[in-house]
Amino acid sequence: MPPDPSSNPSDPPGYAGPLKKGAEMQNPPLFKGGQGGIQPLSETEANPSELPLFKGGQGGIYTVTEAAPRLDRWLADQIPDLSRSRLQKLIEQGQIHRNGSPCLEKKTPLQPGDSLTLTIPPLTPPQLEPEPIPLDILYEDSSLIILNKAAGMVVHPAPGHSHGTLVHALLHHCQDLAGIGGEERPGIVHRLDKDTSGAIVVAKTEQALHHLQAQIKAKTAQRIYHGIVYGAPSTDTGTVDAPIGHHPAGLKKMAICDNGRDAVTHWQVLTRLGNYTLMEFHLTTGRTHQIRVHLAHIGHALVGDPLYGPGRSLGVNLTGQALHAHCLRLDHPLTGERIEAIAPIPPELARLQRVLSRRA
Repeated sequence: MPPDPSSNPSDPPGYAGPLKKGAEMQNPPLFKGGQGGIQPLSETEANPSELPLFKGGQGGIYTVTEAAPRLDRWLADQIPDLSRSRLQKLIEQGQIHRNGSPCLEKKTPLQPGDSLTLTIPPLTPPQLEPEPIPLDILYEDSSLIILNKAAGMVVHPAPGHSHGTLVHALLHHCQDLAGIGGEERPGIVHRLDKDTSGAIVVAKTEQALHHLQAQIKAKTAQRIYHGIVYGAPSTDTGTVDAPIGHHPAGLKKMAICDNGRDAVTHWQVLTRLGNYTLMEFHLTTGRTHQIRVHLAHIGHALVGDPLYGPGRSLGVNLTGQALHAHCLRLDHPLTGERIEAIAPIPPELARLQRVLSRRA
């Protein structure tokens, strides 16, 4: 067995090492086809749907018990469901009244006995048209939804992709959006490249969005990928620590560059397939195209990668690069329950592995 990187004291925070094999895994290995699911990792019994949420058209009355130097900071401490920037916008819009009068200055000091009335206006309808696009849902409640995104689907509308995105599909599917920044829309916590399939989490409330984004930043949320690469690495585990920035030849391509942002990818060999290898990846950072750029940098580009691969055909039709977001682990933003979502492998990647196994 190769050494377990999780036992190395030099590993950065949040890196849990490679997924264990055999009896230690909650689910069997991914690349078998038709597998996946959701696995709570604690015994928390709280029902998130029964916990309070701040939605459009709601509000509240608050009494100040101790002097506070700033209105916005005091409100942020009292109302964790709303971000401080959202509260500042509500103050600017005249939605906060102090002792019966509008309070339009976020730096207003507060005194004991002050009465604050908060009004949250109705949500602004989405500017996008909901579209009835089928979704592969791994887990869903009133706070968040975890999906197995199909390869070829763009996450968010962008030039050239004004329809058919994950956001369009979610607007149609989710009838219980509490709103993000006053708008009725889903909160994109992190993204997957268009042609990368797998697990992605989306927030339904502002509180959930900020909580989940904080987990990504603190590296307590873990994202684990599987992919098939060209070549056979000389070792079974490794780490790529190389900064990534925009490629000088064009903005759509990234590259290793000295003035780029720090980027760290941990990898482990799962199965050797002759001149190809099934590998697992743990991200310490989340740069654009990080896994793809790092693998090309070490001479083992992802099979089917149109930007960073050699362009050789293997006789198997692929939507794009052979990369799949296999596992997502996070803490529920309301209950604190640890959740593990496993995304089933797409049929085309299962077929690719079978073909390469026969050739090996």
